[in-house]
Amino acid sequence: MLWKKFWLLFAVIWLVVSGLNVATILAFSPDEQEKAIRPALLGIAVPAVLYAVLWVWMRFRRKPPE
Repeated sequence: MLWKKFWLLFAVIWLVVSGLNVATILAFSPDEQEKAIRPALLGIAVPAVLYAVLWVWMRFRRKPPE
């Protein structure tokens, strides 16, 4: 399905950007490493929530068998 391909593209881009954000925080703020937790959690949570929302949307949108 097309939405899964777009979701996968979004998820990969999102994970790379959030990973770079976490790496930047850890590299340039060694005394403030706890600030990297939020971007790391969002990097995992946002694609997962988006997948669930799209899956539910497609389940309701699907035509019933006749």
